[in-house]
Amino acid sequence: MPLIAFTGNRFLAEEAMRDALTARGLPLRDLPRLVGEEVTAETVAPLLAPSLFGDGGVVVDLAGVKPDKGLLELLASAPVTVAVLDESASAGRVKLYESRGEHIASPAPQKTGDVAGWVAQRAKKTGLKLDRDAALYLAEVFGPDLTGIAGELNKLALLDPPYSADLVRRVVGREPPGDSFAMLGAATTGKPGEAVTQLRRLLASGEDPFKLMGAVVWQYSLVARCVALLQEEGRVTEALAAQRLGVKPYPAKKALEVARRLSEAKIRAHLARILDADLAMKRGLDPAVTLERLIVQLSV
Repeated sequence: MPLIAFTGNRFLAEEAMRDALTARGLPLRDLPRLVGEEVTAETVAPLLAPSLFGDGGVVVDLAGVKPDKGLLELLASAPVTVAVLDESASAGRVKLYESRGEHIASPAPQKTGDVAGWVAQRAKKTGLKLDRDAALYLAEVFGPDLTGIAGELNKLALLDPPYSADLVRRVVGREPPGDSFAMLGAATTGKPGEAVTQLRRLLASGEDPFKLMGAVVWQYSLVARCVALLQEEGRVTEALAAQRLGVKPYPAKKALEVARRLSEAKIRAHLARILDADLAMKRGLDPAVTLERLIVQLSV
């Protein structure tokens, strides 16, 4: 089948495409490539003729392009190998790829733990014995940006082991982004230093203080409802909390974790402090300072 479509995360799809074409004797660097608005029936058609030496090939990158039926049919019926890079392929395009050629999906890990697992596996493949904490640090800093992570691993390969978390932090030189649930979790367990650190990271990453206050209000409303739910039900699972709160499992899980550490009296006091801070910000007091004071108060 001359048509091979690669979907999913761009970095992973590019690697999968490179491997697949090399296996067919078609090095990626030797193939013509059309990208984005260059991809039209008129520009593609001349590249679909076999070469004098047999099978040829072309790479079609659909970045930012929604191909029409005629173009897809042209690609699917080509007598040469056509490698299609289609990050955001619709269900209809995937169906066509699978019926008329070969489809290789490369979904990206999204959760921090899954990204850390991918980091560890990639490091192992390249001969780097990366500490578990180092892999987790890279996952926290870069999230699903696998290209950025691969670049840092390439830099680490130039250094001598051991590849500890401390070494990786020095090489990368970036702080992980803040986590509002981690901020509230630290506050409710009496860890003001950790909570303020999370807040400062969020602010440093460009988060708007008023949006952060909105997040605090929303998250604490979930926590308050979880406190009430625990009093009513006694034992509450994450699935039940998500159903009752009408939210996705992750925020329900985090809200439940915080709620288990709070009494009704405590949550009422926290809600009153949040209301006071919200009013202070709206009246013109320094938003960042007000937020930081609030986080410290929630840690008491």
